[in-house]
Amino acid sequence: MKARWRGPRRAEREIYYFDSEKTADARSCGRMLHNMIEDIRREEHREGVLLLCIGTDRSTGDSLGPLIGYKLKERKVQAMEIMGTLERPVHAMNLEQSLAMVRKRFPNHVIVAVDASVGCMEHVGCITLGRGALRPGLGVCKDLQEVGDIFITGIVGGYGYHDPLMLQSVRLSVVMRMADYICSSILFVEQFLPRPALI
Repeated sequence: MKARWRGPRRAEREIYYFDSEKTADARSCGRMLHNMIEDIRREEHREGVLLLCIGTDRSTGDSLGPLIGYKLKERKVQAMEIMGTLERPVHAMNLEQSLAMVRKRFPNHVIVAVDASVGCMEHVGCITLGRGALRPGLGVCKDLQEVGDIFITGIVGGYGYHDPLMLQSVRLSVVMRMADYICSSILFVEQFLPRPALI
């Protein structure tokens, strides 16, 4: 399913929605992600891909990013760098320092920002994918720095609830299903990316 989103002071951009219950569609999500990465690499002469998985393991609804980082590290992904895991999360309190590290260590990488988000209630459980920066924390009224060239989010709740406690009541099964779906998409992409040379 494809939708358009018009944000304040932004050019129109496309956001693609995927139902995490339709696991067979993870390849379609992966193909789109791969095309976006390759477009940016070609247009901006970038090398390398960094997955920046944002969130915290202290909140069920906000644990999507660290869960994905953990799962991909366990699968020993080699064609992409990964920041943000259950053991070493990237969250509101350390985002600024994490981005400073990204600029220093990965200045020429395509950055794919992964985070939980809020949206329409009928979209809860859906994955969104699009080109452009992600604004972490908007769903709970936090004003954090934009990050990423591409964003992937999992919609964990309705945007009418700006209470951080809402994230505590999200079903873990929903978060795990979205994490598995996003990991499958990323593992599909990894097959087509160049791997670092072994010395």
